[in-house]
Amino acid sequence: MTGTSPEELSADDARILELESHAIAGHTLKLLVLEPASEPLGVERLRELIARRLADVPRARQRIEAPEGPHEPPRWVEDERFEIAAHVRERVSAGGDREALWTVTGEVMAERLDHSRPLWALDLVGPLDDGGQAIIARIHHAMADGISCMRLLETILWDAEPSPPGSLKRGVGARRQRSDATRGRARDLAAMPASLWRELAGHASHSALDRRIGAARSLAFAPATLEEMKEIGGSLPGHVTVNDVLLAIVAGGLGEWWKDANVRLPRIRAQVPVSLHSRDERADQIGNRDSFLNIDLPLAEPDPLLRLGRINAETRKRKRLDDADELYDFFHGLGRIRPLERVAERIASSPR
Repeated sequence: MTGTSPEELSADDARILELESHAIAGHTLKLLVLEPASEPLGVERLRELIARRLADVPRARQRIEAPEGPHEPPRWVEDERFEIAAHVRERVSAGGDREALWTVTGEVMAERLDHSRPLWALDLVGPLDDGGQAIIARIHHAMADGISCMRLLETILWDAEPSPPGSLKRGVGARRQRSDATRGRARDLAAMPASLWRELAGHASHSALDRRIGAARSLAFAPATLEEMKEIGGSLPGHVTVNDVLLAIVAGGLGEWWKDANVRLPRIRAQVPVSLHSRDERADQIGNRDSFLNIDLPLAEPDPLLRLGRINAETRKRKRLDDADELYDFFHGLGRIRPLERVAERIASSPR
């Protein structure tokens, strides 16, 4: 990528970059726990493995160059002083259990990425009490959304597995494909009011969460494996996703928290990201292309499976009606009209 022309940030990427402030850090975090091995992974070996694969993800060697003028967009440019050691680091641990690992993860989450360099960093942590290790990965949301983050990590950390003939690529969104040719504008206009009403009407109620958002953060963990969450989802009929199970866990935790406070349960809506990436995108096609759904959390439902069933019914309905796609079209349409751009941002990011 050395010598390539600078590329402007997309409207989505630039908008996310602008959101960063003293109270909001713009990076996402992924925690990868490695099983004990006869020979622990060393940081130099990890750096060597990743450095060889960065050519497959050119964005990983690019930094953001600030705009030259008030109306100029920021740009992706090659980082001429790129150093793999600045992005792949080691945190030596004198042991520790999972809770100790979670504490370290919280400390890393609180650190800001260096905006003068490419906006990602990996911390190798260990050894843990069981002999295992962990990799704490931070990637700025202006560089990649959730699906793109997983695609990037898959490219630089995992060996490629041969895909069976006729299979789809791994690690990309499962969005139902719709070509522009088949999406008539009449259908879009007819569906838009209904989706806007479902997603944006019906405000959440006031609650103890209505406080000034500061810079301090605490991480919460649901100590369940992916297989366990899939098993929970499989206990109900139909297609229940891991995200549905996670939402049910969050709703249960919040419900118990408010009950312990002996206050009336509020109405809380969760804004859930939805990937709009297509399955046939290349590994180096990272960036932001996501929308959202607003899901009511049944805090008062004490039965975990009934709570999961209610959440699943709501998410399935919203997906079937393509709410996420309609919202993406709506907000990006407003964003192209400069006087309405800030209005769209305020609506989309409103806590209500």
